[in-house]
Amino acid sequence: MEFRTCSFTGLKIHKPAEDLIKWNVITAVLFLTLGGLMGLLIGITRWPSVHYLDPTYYYRYLTLHGFDALLVWIIFFEVALVHFTSAVLLNTRTVIPSAGWIAYSLMLIGAIFVNITTFAGKADVLFTSYVPLKASGVYYTGVIIFAVGALTAFGHFFANIIQAKRDGAYKHSLPLGSFGMAAASIIAVVTLAHGAVIMIPTLLWSIGLIKYLDPGTYRLIFWGLGHPSQQINVCAMVAAWYMVSAFVLGGKPVNEKLSRTAFVLYIFFINVASEHHLLVDPIFSNWHKIINTSYVMHLAVFASMVHAFAIPASMEVALREKGYTNGLFEWLKKAPWGNPAFSGTFLSIIGFGFLGGTTGVIAGTEQFNIIRHNTFFITGHFHGTVVVGTTLAFMAFSYLLMPYIFKRELIMPRLASVQPYLYFIGVSMVSIGMMAAGALGVPRRHWDITFSGAPFSFTFDPSVDMFLSIMGLGTLLAVFAGVIYVVVIIGSALFGRRVAP
Repeated sequence: MEFRTCSFTGLKIHKPAEDLIKWNVITAVLFLTLGGLMGLLIGITRWPSVHYLDPTYYYRYLTLHGFDALLVWIIFFEVALVHFTSAVLLNTRTVIPSAGWIAYSLMLIGAIFVNITTFAGKADVLFTSYVPLKASGVYYTGVIIFAVGALTAFGHFFANIIQAKRDGAYKHSLPLGSFGMAAASIIAVVTLAHGAVIMIPTLLWSIGLIKYLDPGTYRLIFWGLGHPSQQINVCAMVAAWYMVSAFVLGGKPVNEKLSRTAFVLYIFFINVASEHHLLVDPIFSNWHKIINTSYVMHLAVFASMVHAFAIPASMEVALREKGYTNGLFEWLKKAPWGNPAFSGTFLSIIGFGFLGGTTGVIAGTEQFNIIRHNTFFITGHFHGTVVVGTTLAFMAFSYLLMPYIFKRELIMPRLASVQPYLYFIGVSMVSIGMMAAGALGVPRRHWDITFSGAPFSFTFDPSVDMFLSIMGLGTLLAVFAGVIYVVVIIGSALFGRRVAP
C-alpha cells in the first residue's frame, strides 16, 4: 500500500485518500470563489447607496450564491473531511478509492449543470426553488446528480470506518473528530433522502410528465433538505473545532463522553430546527409547533452548549499544561493568535455562538418567527451560522491541511495570519447589519426596498440606511479577506515550498 508518515502529526497517510482530500479541497475553494463573487454583487445591490444589479440579474446571482456558497463549497469541503477522518485520522487506508472519485465526479458534474443552467437564465428560482416557480429540467437534474454524489461520498465514509474496524485501526470507539463526522454523515443520509424525494418529482413536473405539484407539500419536504444540510455543517464544523484544538494545542475534551453524547443529540434532534421555515404555514397544528420550538429544539441547543464549553475548556487545559498558569487569562493571552488555524477556529466559535446560535434560538420560537421570518433578520442569522461559523472554521482547518496533506508551506504567512480577523469582522458587520435592518422590517429577498414604481409609497425608518451601509461595508471587507484566503490556499497548493519529509 502507498503510505507515508506525516512529519507534523505522525499520522499514516494513504496516497489515494490524500489525493481525494486535495481535489475536494481545491474544488471547494474554487466554488467558494464563485459564490463569493455572487455575494459581492448581491451585497452591493442590497446596499441602497449602490444598488448595482437590475432585478433579473439580482435574482439570478442570488440563486447561484445560495447554491455555490451554501451547498457546493461546504459539501465539497465536508467530503474532504470525510476522507481525512475515515482514513488519515484512523491511520488506515481508504477502501474502494474509485468510489471516492465517482462521488467527486458526480458532485462536480451536478454543480456544473446547475451553474451553467442558471447563468443561462433558465433557473432564476433562488436556492429554495419553490413551486410554482419553474426552472429548466437540467437544473433539477444537476441538483439530483450533486446529491447522489454527496450521498456516495458519505456512504464511502461508513465503508472506510467499517474496514478500519476490521483492520484494527480502533478498538472501542472512533476518535472524536471521526465520531463527529459520523454524526454529520448520518444526518447527511437523512437530508439527501429528502432531496431525492422532492427533487425527482419536481424534475418530472418541470419536463411536463407531472401536471401539478402542491406548493405546501413541496415546502414541507424541501426543508428536510434545505435546512438539515446546514445541520451537516454544524456537526462537521464542531468536529473541525475539536481537531484543531488537538492538532494545534494538544487539547483533549475535559469529558469526552459528554462531547460524544452531544453529537448523538444532534443526530436525534437538530433536524427539527428545519420546521422554523414552516411555522407560519398551516401544515402543522399549534400543539406540534409549540412542542417543536420549545422542548425538542432545546435538546439540540443543549448539545451546542456542551460543545461551546467543552472546546474552549480543552484549549485552556492544554495551554495551562504548557505553563501558562498565571492568573485567570494568561493562557488566553499566550494562545497562538498568529496561527490562522487557531485564530480562525476561535473566532468561528465566538461568531457561531453569539451571532448565529443565539439568534437562531430566538428566531426559532413560534411567536418571534411570525414577526421576523420573512425579513432580513433571518438572512443575517444564517450568515452568522454558515459564514462566520462554518465557512471560517473550514478556512481555519484548510490552513492545517496545507502542510499535513498538500505537503506545502503557506505562501504569504503574515497575510494568512490576519485573514481570519478581517473575514470575521467583515461577515460580522454583514450579519449585524442585516439583522438590525430586518428588525426594522426590511424584507428578506426583495430587490428594491424603496419599492420604486409601486402604486403605494412606503418609507422605512431612516436608520435602515445606516444598517444596510454597515452590511455593504462589511461585504467589501469580507470579500477582500476571502480573496486573501483563496490566493493563499491556491497559491500555497501550487507554489508553496515543500515541507521536509
